[in-house]
Amino acid sequence: MAGILSKVFDPNKREIKRLTKMAEEIDALGPAMAKLSDDELRNKTEAFKIRYQSGESLDDLLNEAFAVVREGAKRVLGLYPYPVQLMGGISLHEGNISEMKTGEGKTLTSTMPVYLNALSGKGVHVVTVNDYLAGRDASEMGQLYTFLGLTVGLNLNGLSKEDKQAAYACDITYSTNNELGFDYLRDNMVLYKEQKVQRPLYYAVIDEVDSILIDEARTPLIISGSAQKSTQLYIQANAFVRTLKREDDYTYDEKTKGVQLTESGMNKAERSFGIENLFDINNVTINHHITQALKAHASMHIDVDYVVQEGEIIIVDQFTGRLMKGRRYSDGLHQAIEAKEGLEIQNESMTLATITFQNYFRMYEKLSGMTGTAKTEEEEFRNIYNMNVVVIPTNRPIARDDRPDLIYASMEGKFKAVVEDIAERHALGQPVLVGTVAIETSEIISHYLIKKGVRHNVLNAKNHGKEAEIIAFAGQKGAVTIATNMAGRGTDIKLGEGVTELGGLAVIGTERHESRRIDNQLRGRSGRQGDPGVTQFYLSMEDELMRRFGSDNMKAMMAKLGMDDTQPIQSKMVSKAVESAQRRVEGNNFDARKQLLEYDDVLRQQREIIYAQRNDVLESENLRSIVENMISQSLQRNVAAHDLSNEDSDQWGKSVQALLDYVHGNLLHEGDITAEDLRGKDTEEVTELIIAKVKEHYDEKEAQLGEERMREFEKVIVLRAVDSKWIDHIDMMDQLRQGIHLRAYGQINPLREYQQEGFAMFEMMVEAIEEDTAKYIMKAEIRQNLERQEVAKGHAVNPKEDGEKAKKKPVVKKETIGRNDPCPCGSGKKYKNCHGKFE
Repeated sequence: MAGILSKVFDPNKREIKRLTKMAEEIDALGPAMAKLSDDELRNKTEAFKIRYQSGESLDDLLNEAFAVVREGAKRVLGLYPYPVQLMGGISLHEGNISEMKTGEGKTLTSTMPVYLNALSGKGVHVVTVNDYLAGRDASEMGQLYTFLGLTVGLNLNGLSKEDKQAAYACDITYSTNNELGFDYLRDNMVLYKEQKVQRPLYYAVIDEVDSILIDEARTPLIISGSAQKSTQLYIQANAFVRTLKREDDYTYDEKTKGVQLTESGMNKAERSFGIENLFDINNVTINHHITQALKAHASMHIDVDYVVQEGEIIIVDQFTGRLMKGRRYSDGLHQAIEAKEGLEIQNESMTLATITFQNYFRMYEKLSGMTGTAKTEEEEFRNIYNMNVVVIPTNRPIARDDRPDLIYASMEGKFKAVVEDIAERHALGQPVLVGTVAIETSEIISHYLIKKGVRHNVLNAKNHGKEAEIIAFAGQKGAVTIATNMAGRGTDIKLGEGVTELGGLAVIGTERHESRRIDNQLRGRSGRQGDPGVTQFYLSMEDELMRRFGSDNMKAMMAKLGMDDTQPIQSKMVSKAVESAQRRVEGNNFDARKQLLEYDDVLRQQREIIYAQRNDVLESENLRSIVENMISQSLQRNVAAHDLSNEDSDQWGKSVQALLDYVHGNLLHEGDITAEDLRGKDTEEVTELIIAKVKEHYDEKEAQLGEERMREFEKVIVLRAVDSKWIDHIDMMDQLRQGIHLRAYGQINPLREYQQEGFAMFEMMVEAIEEDTAKYIMKAEIRQNLERQEVAKGHAVNPKEDGEKAKKKPVVKKETIGRNDPCPCGSGKKYKNCHGKFE
C-alpha cells in the first residue's frame, strides 16, 4: 500500500515537474544570449549586480543569469548545460541537495547557482573533499567565471594570511572542508580584527556532500596546542606556597574560598621567582600559578573535596558525596592539586578550539550540495541541515545492467570467483573496476591477480592527484583497477575506444558496505551518460555485514542443500535481507551522529556567545564601559558573599576584613578604603562606595597612560582573560563529556546532566573572566611596549581519513638535553650522535 501511495504522491515527481518548467523558461532565452558578443555577455554581470543592489532578488535574476552562464560555458569550455543540469542548478540555488548520477556533469551544474549567488557580492564557497579537486575545479571553471567578469580564489592549506584574505575576498572561493573549518577557528583566535581571513559565511555549494556532511560529521576539527602552563611552573609555585604562613603571607576567606597574598607574601613571591613586580603584565602567568597553588593548599582538602585513586585526582561531589570521574577542576586548579599531592601533572597538550563539520556548515546563511548518492540519508539531511534531496533525472536513460548479488559460503570461495570473473573479462579486453571495503581486501585480490598474471593498478586514498589520474584511465581497454569504494570520488571514468562494444565498464564489488550509499556510489562508476555497463557484487557468509545479521541459518541451509564453495546463491531474497541489514546499520549510525550533535550543540551555543563577545572586543574602539561592568559584577558577587548586616561586632569585623582583603588584593591600593568607611552601610551602599573609588583609580591610571594606550591595555587584558578561560573551559567540557555516559548507570539522563553541568561550568567561566579582568585592569603595571599576546600557540589537527576522532597530539616540552644523554627520539644513541648533530 505504502509503495502505491508513494508512487501517486511522490514529492520528488512534483518537484521535477516544477524544475522542468523553469528549465524550459531558461532554455527559451538561449537564442537571445547566443546573439550577444563576448563583451555584451560579460557586461550582463555588472547589470545584474546593479539590479540586485536596486532591490531585485536573486530569484528574479535566476532565468537570465543561468542563461548567461550557459552561453558562457559554450564559448569558454565548449560545454552547453543540458536541461537536467539547469534543474540541478536551480535546486542548488534553493538550498537543496541535487542527487545527480556519476557522469551527469555536477561540476558544470554548480557553475550556474555559484555565479548567481556571487552577484550578491557576499562571497560563495565551493567545497570539495581534497586539495587536488579544489585546484582542478578552480582552474577549469575559473576560466568561465573570469570570462564573465567575476574573481576566483583558491584557498589551500599552507597559504599565508595575506593570500588567504585575497582568496576569501574573491567572488568565488574554492576550498576543502577542512581548510574552511580551520580558518573559521583560527579567525576566532586572532588578536587584531585585521588578521581575520574569512568574511561572514553566506552560501556554500558542497561537492560530494554526503561524504562531507555524513561520513565526516563525527570527526571534530581540532586546533591543539600547548597553553603556557609549564609543568615546572606548577611545581615551583607549589614549593613556594609551602613556605608561606597563613595571615602573615596570605589571607583565606572561608565564605568565598578566596585566597589573597598579603604585602609580605607578594614580596616573598617576587624574591622567590626573581621578578621585580608580581603585578607587571609580563608576570600574569606566574601570578596565576601562585594563586592556584594557594587555593590548592588552603581551600582544597584530600578526602573531602577530592580523593587520590590510581595516581589521579578524582573530584568528590559536594552535594552527593559521589566520585565524579572524568571531571577536572578548571583554570589550572586541577594541575595545582596534582603538584600538591606529588602526582604526574596531566594535560600539557590541550584543545584550543574545536568544531564539528555539522556545526560549521550550519552557520552558512544558505547551504547546498551535490552527489550521486544522497537519497538514502534524506532524513538526516532534512533534520540536521534543513536540506531536501532532489533526485535529478539522468540526461539519457541508464543502460547499465545491475545484477543480483552472488553469495558464497566462504570468503576464499568468493575471492576465487571474483578473480576468475576479472580474468575472463580482462582476456576479452573489457575494463574492470574492483571495489573493496578495506585496503587489506585490495591486497588479497591483487595477490591473486599477480598469481594469475593479470596486470592491474591498486588504489588507496593516499595520493589524491594520482588517484584521480588512475581512476580516469580505468575505462581504457584491458584496464583492471582495484580501489576502495571511496577512492576517486569526483572523477569520471570515460570509456576508451572500442569499450562500448565490449559491454562498457564492469564494476565488481567484493562485499557490501554497511551503507547502501557507498555501494550505489560504486555502481554509479559504470554506465555514465547512457553508456553500457555491468555491476556485480560478490558476497560470502563470512563477510562482516552477513555475520552481524544472521548468516548462520543461511549457511546451514547451503550445507543441507549440499552446495559447495564453488556454487553461489543468486537470490533477490538474500539481496533484500542484506539491504535491510544495511538499513539497520544506517539507522544506528544516524542515531550516533544525532547524539554527537546534541552534545556538540551545548558547546556550540557557548562558542557562539564567546566568539560574538570576542568579536565585539576586537571591533570596539573603547572597552571601558564593558570593563567597568565586569568589575561591578565581580565586586557585587564578593560583597554579597559577606554578610555585612550581621550586628555581632566580631562577625561584622571578620566579614569586613575579608572583603577589604579582596578589594585591596584585586582592585585598590592598601588603605584606600577602611573598615570605618564601611560602618553602618548596607550592601548596596558599600558596593557604590567601592565602585566610586575604583573609577577614581581608573581615571588616574588613564591619565597616567594616556587614552590611546589605556584603550589598548583594556583589549590586551580582556582578550587574555577570555582566551585563557575559554581554552580551559573547552578542555573541561571535553573531560566532562568523556565521563558523562557513566551517569546512565545511575538512571540519570547523561545528555541532560551534560547540559546542566556544562551551563554551570560556563557561568563559572564567565565569572572567572570578570574576576581576572577586574584584577589585572586595576592592578597590572604596564610596560612601554604594550602588545597583545596569544595565550597559546596552536596547530591544526587534521581529522583522520577513516573518520575516527582525531587524537590530540602530545606536545613535546623543550628541555635542555646533555650531549651524552640518550636521544629523546628513542633511537638508543647518545644525543650528540643522533639529533644533536643537526642543532
